[in-house]
Order: sequence, then C-alpha cells, then structure tokens
Amino acid sequence: MTGNLYRGQAGLPFSSTLRVYEPLDAFPEEQRPAIQAAGARTASRAAVENAELLASLGRITRSGGDPFPTGRTDLVRVTTAPASQGGTSDDDADSEPVLLYCPSQLVLRAGLAANALMEGIHGPLAELLIPEEQRDRHQERIDLVKARDGSIRVHTRASTWGIPFSWFSLFMESDHKDVVEAAGRILTVRVWAPITEALERARYAVANLALAAPDLDMLDDLAQLTEWLEQFHVESMVELDYGAVADKVYPDDSPMDIRLGIECLAEGDMTGAAAAYRRLASRWIPIRQLARAS
Repeated sequence: MTGNLYRGQAGLPFSSTLRVYEPLDAFPEEQRPAIQAAGARTASRAAVENAELLASLGRITRSGGDPFPTGRTDLVRVTTAPASQGGTSDDDADSEPVLLYCPSQLVLRAGLAANALMEGIHGPLAELLIPEEQRDRHQERIDLVKARDGSIRVHTRASTWGIPFSWFSLFMESDHKDVVEAAGRILTVRVWAPITEALERARYAVANLALAAPDLDMLDDLAQLTEWLEQFHVESMVELDYGAVADKVYPDDSPMDIRLGIECLAEGDMTGAAAAYRRLASRWIPIRQLARAS
C-alpha cells in the first residue's frame, strides 16, 4: 500500500500538513458515533492516505467540472495517545489506550482553499478554474455541514511546496517521529507533540519575536497558529506530516534552527539569528522554487 501511495504522488506538488488529533469526548456528542465508526473502518494509516489521494485525483478528472468533495465519505485518521509520563501503576498498565481522532473535513477545507484561491484571481480565469455554479453548489454543502455540526474547528492545515517556518516552532528535535520508508525512499516523516507543549513553544516564540522582531512576518503566522491551537482539547496531539518533501530534506534540523534563531533574536545576537536563517533558507528555498519550475 505504501508503494502505491508513493507512486500516486509522483509528479504532484509537495504537500505537507499540520493536524490536531482530539479525544472522542472533545467532539459534540451527536458527532461521536460517526467519527468513531469512520475511525474503526481505517485499516491502516497508509490506507487512509491512499484513499484520500485517489479521491482527490478522481475529483479533478470527473465529468461535470465539479472539483469539490461531497463529504459523503469523509475520512478520519486515528492515533493513540501516549502513556502518561511516569505512569507505572497496575491501573496504568491495564488501562485501555486512549484513541485520538482527526476528521478530514474535506468539505470545509475545500471551501476555504477555494476562497483563498479566488482572492487573487478574478474574471474569466476564475470562472475557468472553478466555475461560479460549482462554487455556489459547494457553498450549499458548507452551509449544510455548519447547520448540522454547529461551531466548527478545522483540524487540518495544509501547505504546498514547503512547510511554513512557524510550524516548526511547535516541535523540538526530541519529539517522537515516525519515518515511513519504502523502496529506498522516505515517503513521509511525522513528528508528534502534545498540544500543551506545542502551545507553550508557540507562546514562547510569539513573546520573544514581539519584543525582538515585531515586524517579522513569522510573528503574525505564529499568533494565528496559537489562536488556532487554543481551540482544541487539552489532551490533543499535534502532528506535522512532511509528506513527500521529506525525501528531499530529511534528516531535518528546521525545528532546532527556528528555536536557535528565536533565542538569538531574544538575546540580541543578530549573527547567530542570521546563521540560523541561512540554514533554513538553504534547505527550503530550493523546495519553494520548484513551484515556479516548468
């Protein structure tokens, strides 16, 4: 299955994701049975990734010109919460692992992505890319989801052609990593952190950048990231999924470079901050330039 996943991604833009996994009781009670059932249908993580990729390719090639997901078969990723630090009692040993869930929410995310795209494109080109009729039809789907589920927390953020530097501030080099490999290639790397630790790191970065570099674009990104994470349950986990770009950059010291760069700025060490940025730029600017390659 992993081999199929890698071959399916060949030639597609690098896409990376930041996901939040929550315990079941963080979701509205009426949503829990559907989320639990969807998670139980998951044969493996590779199966979820492959199904989502195939569905996305199917949408952009289907007749009728509608590229949007219908939401009828939304996928749910599942992971297990780590054991409590220092838990050695018999009760801890016998307790069932706590499952955490991350719904794909493709209807909502597709609407947000289309809105972002349309902000910079107008007129005939916009109509060619996503016809107004299809956008209106999808807005009806979004309205139905919001009417059914009420207040919505979008659990996934996505980025193409590179990972935003602000995302790396949530992680440290000591965090748990899953390296997924097949046929001599790295398919992806997934880095995990408890949301409480991710928030603590983000707030530290915001506080120091606000004092040392208030005009830095990354400060706005970090502030928005912090506000987003604050919406979720305190026992959630945050996952950075590199996607296929991992094969180009891993092993990756970006979390350390971000942390060192912020520490240097806070201490007034501009030379150290510049060195950290150069390391980041040498790693990620070539990836971002691929977006403009012919």
